Amino acid sequence: MTQPSALITGCSSGIGRALADAFKQAGYQVWASARNDADLATLGAAGFTAVQLDVNDSLGLDQLAERMQAEIGGLDVLINNAGYGAMGPLLDGGVGAMRRQFETNVFALVGVTRAFFPLLRRSKGLVVNIGSVSGVLVTPFAGPYCASKAAVHALSDALRLELAPFAIGVMEVQPGAIASSFGASASREAEQLIAQGSPWWPLREGIRARAKASQDNPTPADQFARELLAAVQRAKPPRLLRLGHGSRTMPLLATLMPKGLLEAVLKRRFGLNRAL
Repeated sequence: MTQPSALITGCSSGIGRALADAFKQAGYQVWASARNDADLATLGAAGFTAVQLDVNDSLGLDQLAERMQAEIGGLDVLINNAGYGAMGPLLDGGVGAMRRQFETNVFALVGVTRAFFPLLRRSKGLVVNIGSVSGVLVTPFAGPYCASKAAVHALSDALRLELAPFAIGVMEVQPGAIASSFGASASREAEQLIAQGSPWWPLREGIRARAKASQDNPTPADQFARELLAAVQRAKPPRLLRLGHGSRTMPLLATLMPKGLLEAVLKRRFGLNRAL
């Protein structure tokens, strides 16, 4: 039998690396992407087909698609995992922070899928988009990130319909808290905005708490990866998969809790229940 193939973006650490390991152990030829040389060397040494890729680089995407066309001719699974979390007050970051967030988390998802569509079509493959429960339950100090993941949800639904005639499936994954470097990265993003001149300076500890929230009692990344792999290998992969701590309770809260009560809880949690 021909070895199945998977392209996973953002494999330098965390969820991406755990997914690469799980798919490789299951017998896939894993094309694992990262941006810097050190990560690529590590991935190559681990037996992956390590590829340097910036998901915002359309030329790089086209070149990789051409290479994969020449070497393997098709693609069974594309996992759009690369992304980051822009944290901090929405108005402090402004349009620039929103634009950067959407470039990577939203626009790149479309660009990557478009570049590899011919390969997916040939293999009748599956697109897996990594969203987040933050796209369902919106929290303060993470506005651009929550908005980007809500967009991932909408785009996944649209793609699923539009790719159906080509026998290409689309599965959206909404992780809860997963052990990864996401919290550290989000904290660095937040610290770039936290400044004494901000009207939200007195709430800086709430901003920091939101940046670290993804690491509150997180599910191990390898467990997340194994469960996602099992879903991919089903005869009929689910349209929506929620995995990890809080991945089911948070959407339930967003759906069932009265909006005013939910807002009161979030204000208290992040220090927004007092006048400045």
